[in-house]
Amino acid sequence: MSTADAKLPAAPVVQGSAPHILVVQAPYYTGIVGGLCTGALRILDEAGATHDVLDVAGALELAAAVRLAVRGNRRYDGFVVLGCVVRGDTDHYDHVCREAMAGMTTVALQFGLCVGNGLLTVHTEQQAIDRSTADGHNKGAEAAAACLVQINAARWLGAV
Repeated sequence: MSTADAKLPAAPVVQGSAPHILVVQAPYYTGIVGGLCTGALRILDEAGATHDVLDVAGALELAAAVRLAVRGNRRYDGFVVLGCVVRGDTDHYDHVCREAMAGMTTVALQFGLCVGNGLLTVHTEQQAIDRSTADGHNKGAEAAAACLVQINAARWLGAV
């Protein structure tokens, strides 16, 4: 199934109290990540969630920031990570994509976190623009919806 075949992202109904979400974004591509964030915040607002937004330097810092949040004194029910990596002329893209994704997976699994991953890994900037606009399949909105679904699952399982 391609993105074009999928349903547009919608806010799930969250069971229990309103969740508090940390959105961590790496705004290297400010317009693209801004679009992802707008989509994510729309879903969170529609679901009645509260949220904070934290900027980090780049995609490689996303997982570390989530880990710092877990260690910190602010309580979050879930995390949405947003960023964009566009393929360039070197293999740096491959390393950044692999390590950023592995880092998020490791942190989520190690600490049992509810995470929605909105890190775009694309070949062209146009692909990123197509995935971050308000009028379509916004991957930030999809990441926020995924985070909220995970919160529902964690609550149902008694994991939180």
